[in-house]
Order: sequence, then structure tokens, then C-alpha cells
Amino acid sequence: MGFNNTDLAAFKDVWVFCEQRDGKLMPTDLELMSEGRRLADELGVDLCGLLLGDGVESLAKELGGYGADKVYVCEHPLLKVYTTDAYAKVICQVIEELKPEAFLIGATNIGRDLGPRCAARLHTGLCADCTHLDVDMGIYKQFLHEASTLEDGRIEGLNTAMVLGERHDVSRDLKMTRPAFGGHLMASIICPRFRPTMATVRPGVMKKRPYDEAKAAACQIVKPAFELSEADMQTEVTEVVKAAKKLVDLIGADFIVSVGRGISKDVEGGIKLAEELAEELGGVVGGSRAVIDSGWLSADHQVGQTGKTVHPKVYIALGISGAIQHKAGMQDSECIIAVNKNETAPIFEIADYGICGDLFKVTPMLTEAIRAAKAAK
Repeated sequence: MGFNNTDLAAFKDVWVFCEQRDGKLMPTDLELMSEGRRLADELGVDLCGLLLGDGVESLAKELGGYGADKVYVCEHPLLKVYTTDAYAKVICQVIEELKPEAFLIGATNIGRDLGPRCAARLHTGLCADCTHLDVDMGIYKQFLHEASTLEDGRIEGLNTAMVLGERHDVSRDLKMTRPAFGGHLMASIICPRFRPTMATVRPGVMKKRPYDEAKAAACQIVKPAFELSEADMQTEVTEVVKAAKKLVDLIGADFIVSVGRGISKDVEGGIKLAEELAEELGGVVGGSRAVIDSGWLSADHQVGQTGKTVHPKVYIALGISGAIQHKAGMQDSECIIAVNKNETAPIFEIADYGICGDLFKVTPMLTEAIRAAKAAK
């Protein structure tokens, strides 16, 4: 019997594509495993990893430690280095045979290339660059109450959707939320007619759960059958050349000092103040979209829906008003300190500590206070 992607009852389990490079798992894998565990529990199914490469079986147990019940390992010399042709063929073969109902991929450079190819071959839908996922309707409605401007009555009525003129129960559909129109609109998308439901998920937006040694030991490793030969390859990788480019690691930072439009009267001076404060904290400098769009900082510094989502121990916002797109990218920080001249700035609504004042006067005082505290120790 051929692959029928409209036979919804035949599909089961949540899968995560586990990207590895040079035999090392990517941080996004562990974030997606953690989120996938929650979704699988809501659906009452298993969470499975899909790991491709050559000599990568040893990585599978680690994925179990972050929630996987089972890891499908596909090893072949032609999978050692990523190519779209090889990876897409093997993934689609395994999906057509084992039929997961949801398939999550990190929105990395590889994931953004791979996801659409697989979705097209499987004739299913793909929601790209997601920042939030839900299945359970109660949890999803709570998310909408907190993050959307929909009226309460409309939210509570979101139990069905019109699909080809008929009412469709969305209670088991994956609700995928992503920013649209440059982050000015949040869209929730479902794929009611086809399986698997596919989503690429922005790195850094999902929280990694603690590693569980017992779960890792219990994780089942399965090697599914697949066919792959050089005849399947339209391209050949002759050499991999890595360029050394220093990028700011916002996602992995414990301390972030971000600047906004408030530095406009002295851009270089404002950035220098942020760098000095970040250096004392052992952190990095970030920026709002306005700062990046103005060319004051490079794109790898951007925090927000259209930038990076961060969860540092301390987030310091200097001259950032707090537009909803920026808040969505940093509001889960453990401690938020905001400095802004406007006492009604939205950033103060989520700040643990707010300082109403000129950042050019306040920031040097913060830096000096931290320096003095460190010297006292």
C-alpha cells in the first residue's frame, strides 16, 4: 500500500530531526527534544529522534536524556556531510514507512533548506520559523489570552476550524505560531488535512529541560531500513571550508546588555557604554530591531521576534521602549533591568527593576557599582 498522507489515523508519534555537524549535536536538537516531550505528552504518544550521519549512533543516548523515548539512527557514508539530496531522500523514506504525526526541525541553515524539500516530497504543510507550539487546547487558549489581542469570547470559541466547507475539530492538531509581516503580526497555523504536520522552529525559543540519566539509559535505538546510493545524489561535496567569523552568542549568554533607539544622540558612545557594562558582567551586547535596521550593530546582535529569543540570567535594556516584538524575545529572562527616560515605556511592564533616567548617566553608574562590588569581594 502506498503512502497516504490524508489517512490521519495511520500517523502517530512526535519526531524531531536531530542535526549533527562533525559528530556533535546542535543545541537546537536539545531544545526541540524538550519541547517535543511536552507535545508528545499532550498527545499521549512517543517522542522520537531522527539522527542521520556516519558513525553517529553514540549520540543517540544523549537525546534520550532530554526526552526521547526512541531514536531512529540512519548511518551511511553518503550521510557524513550534509547534502539536500541524500538527507531529504532518507528522511522521506523513513517517514513514509513509520508515519509520524508531527515532525519538528530546527530553523538552522540546514533546517531551513531541508524542511521545505521534505514537505514538498511528502505533499504536506510546513510552518516555518515557529516561535511557539501547542496541541492541548487549554494550554493554547491560555497562550492566546496572554499573548494576543483577540477577545476572550473568540479565544474560547476556537475549538473547530472550517476546512473545505466543513467543521474540523482542531483539538489534536499542532498549533504552530510564528511572526509575520516583520513581527507586527503573530499567526497561528494548523495543518488539518495532511500528515505529518511539519514545523521549523527558531533556535533559542524553546527551553532545554534538565538532562535525565535514567531517561537516557532507557532510550531505545532503532536502525530503520533505507536505500541510498551515489545515483541519488545530484551534487558532490568536494571540500568543506570553514570561515572564522566571530559572532555574538546571545542565546548562550548569561548576561546581556541591549541598546535601543535611546542611544541615537550618541550612537558610538551608547554602544561603548553597553560594551563596558557587558564586559564587567562577563556578558554580551544585544540590540533592538531599530538599532540593527539603522546599521548601528550587526544582525547577530538582534533580540526579538525577528532576531534571537534569549533567556539570560540578567537582561539589561538601555534606551529600549519595549515594543511587543522585542519583549517577545527576552521576556523570559530571569531578571530584567530597564533604563529609559520615558516612565510610561512598555519595557517597565515586564522589568523586575526599572530606572527612569538618561542611559548616558545611569549606565556609567551601574558599571562603576558592579566594578566596586567585584573589587570588594
